[in-house]
Amino acid sequence: MLDSILAAAGNITFAEIAFCTLASLVLGIVIAGVYMYRNNYTKNFVVTLALLPVLIQSVIMVVNGNLGAGVAVMGAFSLVRFRSAPGSAKEIVSIFFAMAVGLACGMGYVAYAALFTVLVGAVMILLSATRFGERDSAVKTLKILIPEDTDYTHLLDDLFIRYTHSATLERVRTTNLGSLYELQYTVKLKEPDKEKELLDGIRQRNGNLNLTCGRLVAAQTEL
Repeated sequence: MLDSILAAAGNITFAEIAFCTLASLVLGIVIAGVYMYRNNYTKNFVVTLALLPVLIQSVIMVVNGNLGAGVAVMGAFSLVRFRSAPGSAKEIVSIFFAMAVGLACGMGYVAYAALFTVLVGAVMILLSATRFGERDSAVKTLKILIPEDTDYTHLLDDLFIRYTHSATLERVRTTNLGSLYELQYTVKLKEPDKEKELLDGIRQRNGNLNLTCGRLVAAQTEL
């Protein structure tokens, strides 16, 4: 069932090419649909995912049995990395997903490609639908401005003990021509409903200067 449907190298029929091409297109659309599930996306990237398997499949069929052409194609694919903008981890996984399906179809393993698409796609949807890997909503980034003549070392210790499980000072920098310090903390709230009480307490300590409390943002480089 999982064997290749292609004949010997160099003897591929038109019917085999048509069947593999159709399978690649269908599976590519499935992969694009999986990527769109609960994810921010652009039309250009989704269309690329849908067409990538059939492109890979076509190239693999062209170089079928030709070692020299296969090495040349591999070198051409390696150059694409240096002409592309960096993407997120999920985008890179989706691209490899589409390429793997295209390779399988190009070698005639259509049943294997379909099974692989269903299994991997189902796992990706399941992980997207659950809270697997999500950050704790109680973890926040807290940015506080204080006058430059204020000793910030233990300024907020009692508030952090009362309202947070942990508070880590990540960065200190000067701003407003050196007249202010900006303190950046990563805090884990004991009770998210009492976030306002924490902020009101900080405002009394920093002279009601600006402060920001928001969701912890993931780093831009994910891989």
